[in-house]
Amino acid sequence: MRPEEQTYKPGKIHDVAVRPLTKHLDERGWLSELFRLDELEGMMKPAMAYISMTAPGVARGPHEHVEQTDYFCFLGPSNFKVYLWDRRPDSPSFGVRQVFYAGVDAPRVVIVPPGVVHAYKNVGIENGLVFNAPDRLYAGEGKNSPVDEIRHEDLEGSPFRLD
Repeated sequence: MRPEEQTYKPGKIHDVAVRPLTKHLDERGWLSELFRLDELEGMMKPAMAYISMTAPGVARGPHEHVEQTDYFCFLGPSNFKVYLWDRRPDSPSFGVRQVFYAGVDAPRVVIVPPGVVHAYKNVGIENGLVFNAPDRLYAGEGKNSPVDEIRHEDLEGSPFRLD
């Protein structure tokens, strides 16, 4: 079935981990542990890390990866609407669409496995920062390989629509 022919129902997606990030507050400000190897339970092992800034009203995605697992951290200083679609035919949640908010008001780690289409949109009024520690190097070793990304932004009739 072609992506534009698939319909998606609301629900939770199998193998996607969404958990709160804890902010440890004191008189200096706050600290949040973004990544701990002992908390990944063998799910993935990051190969690199980057941070991106997204302007208010701007979306990134939807896209998916064939092999890469993403490890997103949404901390703020803005809020994001996060969209996920499970297009893995062998998944118990195939055909499920999951939507939630993450960011300054709800700090979250979101682990997205291969085959799950994902996007996020800054729904706040200021620039937002997102940390990612994927388990694959962007464009491979020495940036000499094809990028593991299937983009759906311009697919006519795409079921991967943001509201």
